[in-house]
Amino acid sequence: MRSRRGTDQGAGTVLVLGVVAVLVTVLFGALAVLSAVEAGHRAASAADLAALAGAASLAAESPTGGACDRAAAVAAANGAVLVDCVVRGEEVWLATTVSPAFRGLPAAT
Repeated sequence: MRSRRGTDQGAGTVLVLGVVAVLVTVLFGALAVLSAVEAGHRAASAADLAALAGAASLAAESPTGGACDRAAAVAAANGAVLVDCVVRGEEVWLATTVSPAFRGLPAAT
């Protein structure tokens, strides 16, 4: 009589490879999500700092273009790109964008 043991050889290897593949997929998914969240936080922080710099430039009675130029410089110093800047009276409204560390994801604004 033949032993059934011979038919199951290698089944554990296939199971382990499957589990490892699932874990790697979940890990990369989590890294992508965390990278996008981190980029969003960096974009928000850069926008806040750039807006404060622009407002300080306005308070120093610089011309209107100077506020946006100063905001762009501060955004760049914080790893962001200034994509929109509008001065309304004594307020500076702006938007920044940051590329996430995980390649292939869209930029965070």
